[in-house]
Amino acid sequence: MTTLTRSLGLGDAVAIGLGSMIGAGLFVVWGPAARAAGSWLLLSLVLAALVAVCNAWSSAALAARYPSAGGTYVYGRERLGDFAGYLAGWAFVVGKLASCAAMAMAIAAYVAPGRERVAAAVAVVVATGLNLTGVQRSARVSRVISTLVIAVLAGVIVAGALGGEVVSRPAVFADDLNVYGVLQGAGLIFFAFAGYARIATLAEEVVEPRSTIPRAVAITVAAVLLLYAVVAVLTLAVLGPEQLARVTDPVAAATGVVLSSPWVWAVRAAAVLAACGALLNLVLGVSRTALAMGRDGHLPAVVARVNDRGVPQHAELGVGAVVLVLVLVADLRGAIGFSSFGVLTYYAIANASARTLRDWRWVAVVPLVGLTGCVVLALTLPWASVLGGVVVLVVGILLYGVTRRRDTPAVR
Repeated sequence: MTTLTRSLGLGDAVAIGLGSMIGAGLFVVWGPAARAAGSWLLLSLVLAALVAVCNAWSSAALAARYPSAGGTYVYGRERLGDFAGYLAGWAFVVGKLASCAAMAMAIAAYVAPGRERVAAAVAVVVATGLNLTGVQRSARVSRVISTLVIAVLAGVIVAGALGGEVVSRPAVFADDLNVYGVLQGAGLIFFAFAGYARIATLAEEVVEPRSTIPRAVAITVAAVLLLYAVVAVLTLAVLGPEQLARVTDPVAAATGVVLSSPWVWAVRAAAVLAACGALLNLVLGVSRTALAMGRDGHLPAVVARVNDRGVPQHAELGVGAVVLVLVLVADLRGAIGFSSFGVLTYYAIANASARTLRDWRWVAVVPLVGLTGCVVLALTLPWASVLGGVVVLVVGILLYGVTRRRDTPAVR
């Protein structure tokens, strides 16, 4: 069997989107972005948010038209041709495999300093095992995690406003504007925004996808934009750009400046929960794209098999195995940059696909802005991330040529 079961409602889809977006990125991305953008971090956030909104709009329009597992892999194939779909699927899979590794390593950094790789491996095994039990259970876990994380952050913000005391108030926009740095910061922040694609990649399991997916994407993106804006403003205002660029746990560090130790530990616990939820949903989304590519022969056919419970268990196990290898050899900063390059490539193809639609509002403007933004942010990432991403894309293109040649009958 290769058909999935429609069992996710609006609340489930929103929970999965929130669980994917409110992940470790919210707690760790501000440091690397501040190193690039300096005191202009908030401008980087605005640019990343603009690109994210355009991408979400295009993805929602396409998902309503093509409610099948695979996301932009399906949209690119249907709107632009087989190669575009394949390239989107390849970019998504390799980029999100890096994201999975980054989330697992973030969990380990908080709970097992000194033994990060072992703890990260355990996190991957647990997430894979939970996803093997079915998408409904994963959605319920995501809902619980998202609720707890938002509650902790809201508590910290309220407690800080009522009883906290900021030691200093560093100037925002104090440095000279560095356009390249601001763009690079936006590209790194985009790592924390990209989870709404999970809703689209699960379209084949959503009830009434034509109405549910656009609504779920809109709710998720609006809620996350508000939360990210508040966290970015507060961490920058409390720590300042120089200190923010040095710390690896910016939200916890900012909390420690204005509140007591129990609040800091609550933030650390929330960061671990958020990373667990994101890892859970990342593995879920990558396995569905792998399933769609397996159906079309771009990956081994075994990954397209679905068991009696409606779970693509071979795809889940394959994704888990690859991520397990990555957490044993990669580092967190490299994983974030590489993931951003792959996912920006994926959304560039999504926007190009949406440009071909003729029955969706703002179809000419939104995908064009999204496409341009994705290309610019991808090319201004740290050079190592760009180089690694280009190499992996070239490898994917070569593999596509091999599979196409194998599937094409010989001319006699």
